Amino acid sequence: MNPPPATLTDDATLTLHPLEPLTAEEFKQTAEIIRRETGFGAAARFVFISLKEPAKDVIRSWEPGVAVPREVHAVFRNIEDKTTREATVSLTDDVLLTHEVKEGVQASLTMEDFELIEETCKAHPDWQAAMVKRGITDFDLCMLDPWPSSYQGPDDHPSNRRISRPLTWVKDKEGAHGYARPVDGVVCVIDLDTKEVTVEDTADVPIPEMSGNYVPEMAIGDANNVTRVWSERADVKPIEITQPQGPSFTVDGHHIQWQKWDFRIGFTMREGIVLHRIGYQDGDPEDPTLRPIFHRISLAEMFIPYADPSPTQNFKNVFDMGEVGIGWLANPLELGCDCLGDITYLDGVCHDQDGEPVVIPNAICMHEEDYGFGWKHTDFRNGEVEVRRLRRLVVSMIATVGNYEYGFFWHLYTDGTIEFEAKLSGVLSTGAYDPAKGDPKYGAKLAPGLYGAHHQHFFNVRIDPEIDGPANRVVEVDSVPLPLDHPDNPLGNVWQTEATVIDTETAGERVVDPYKARFWKIQSSDKKNLVGEPTAYKIEPGATAMPLQSMEGNFAKRGQFSQKTVWVTPYEESERYPAGDYPYQHPGGQGLPEWTKQDRPTADTDLVVWYTFCAHHVVRPEDWPVMPVHHIGFKLKPSGFFDGNPSLDMPRSASGHAGASHCSHHA
Repeated sequence: MNPPPATLTDDATLTLHPLEPLTAEEFKQTAEIIRRETGFGAAARFVFISLKEPAKDVIRSWEPGVAVPREVHAVFRNIEDKTTREATVSLTDDVLLTHEVKEGVQASLTMEDFELIEETCKAHPDWQAAMVKRGITDFDLCMLDPWPSSYQGPDDHPSNRRISRPLTWVKDKEGAHGYARPVDGVVCVIDLDTKEVTVEDTADVPIPEMSGNYVPEMAIGDANNVTRVWSERADVKPIEITQPQGPSFTVDGHHIQWQKWDFRIGFTMREGIVLHRIGYQDGDPEDPTLRPIFHRISLAEMFIPYADPSPTQNFKNVFDMGEVGIGWLANPLELGCDCLGDITYLDGVCHDQDGEPVVIPNAICMHEEDYGFGWKHTDFRNGEVEVRRLRRLVVSMIATVGNYEYGFFWHLYTDGTIEFEAKLSGVLSTGAYDPAKGDPKYGAKLAPGLYGAHHQHFFNVRIDPEIDGPANRVVEVDSVPLPLDHPDNPLGNVWQTEATVIDTETAGERVVDPYKARFWKIQSSDKKNLVGEPTAYKIEPGATAMPLQSMEGNFAKRGQFSQKTVWVTPYEESERYPAGDYPYQHPGGQGLPEWTKQDRPTADTDLVVWYTFCAHHVVRPEDWPVMPVHHIGFKLKPSGFFDGNPSLDMPRSASGHAGASHCSHHA
């Protein structure tokens, strides 16, 4: 159930929380100011308009009713002179504050670009000739995916031109799954400014013949379909999740309070969900202390390099945040389909290329989940049992990026843990091979003549900590065995932990090491816990993999942040994206590798931690024709932040068995 929308008066608008996401009217006002004061008119095409977040001290000291100037940052293009530009706008004063041309870069793709790419390439005679050569005459059955161009060499440098390299698939009939039939060997290169198209037809690979439909009406009973489906399952019984008294959280605009957690939800067109001002109400419930933990956390970039040298695969290394944007691709979520339970939704407010607002209804889903038992102990001597359930609050969104679906889930637990989980689904970006010439070398077969190339998905989460205050440090913790000749280790079983403070940016370029059970603590520089150690949260790595691209190649240079699991930098407001502000067509070296050359001090200061993890995708037949969800992520867990188990005060649960009032019992 959604809370009723608030009607904001002019006075209320002036006293919005400084981190409240931009409203529809604010998007319109921003575009109007920029057009008016630059004189560009319709030539100004807007890519990303986002809230210019106030300084941290302003946010920390803000109180309800206090007006804070609303400022906006905008990335836009002047399509007449083909320039990428940035501007800052004061909504409060209705004026343009700054405006500059960004030389040598290209802004992200937009929906306007998506539509232009498919329409223009399909109309080109060379593309049509390539289709006819393959026996394709109904062009309405063809679909083109607008892949970012990557950087293949000097001709692709963003200072030269703005291009895309779309790929083609063809359906065997209307409504069929197009990705089952790639038109391999055909790559278009389209200049998005001049609309010039070059068609590269490098090979004539047979189009796969088998279908890959997953819609029941087309899949059931089709013997030519992979996977073969005879009927829908008839033994799936309903599952109903109810909360008769409603959810345990409260929502005030974008301010959320739940089980001692206190935070704000933000939303941007580039990042999607942003969590702000995450804190925890600790101590006496009659007089709790709101302890700050994180100022801001977001998924800052995704980098997906493919491992296939074939002409239709060898340029695939896309930055989904920086080259496309995740927020504006969010799905409108539906109860019972995407979310289950007692749901509260928040809309995602975005804009189009005219700066006109676009509202994505139910873009963010929020609900509670039972997650098994949180803690339990049975005293075997007397049979006394104590058990408590673990509960989590889920804040999620799902974005469709071409063929892939990505679900982004933030979990806050009653034991103080925060977890980020990415869920990968959707459809593989497929290729065709000629079975008469052998199996594909750099991918896995999905059906006769159809394969999925090896690839990796790197996720980088920007963590702006505030563990009990602004001054923090990062400590790397390794578990190391003692040598057998050590006097304390005569039996060879002893190991200890070794902690190293990361005090500079160079020292902060770290790699996961499962042989040492490595993790990282973000510690307070000032506050100690009951046993005299710094209060802290730790980064607990989950499943991951290292990049396999050569550092001499274009891919690794463009996605250099993926070479390290952890980067530590001092806080700098302008440093937001690990591959830089403008990765589109960029040859690389932006972002983290550029910033950290300064080797600035990182201990006992306001800092940022960048955590990278990887979904390593060696394709399997079971991933076709639509992928079962793949889960990957990591956790931020209290590690000395509390003096003991913070969920010790969870109430006993009612038992579902007759004769017992609650789950715990005593002799």
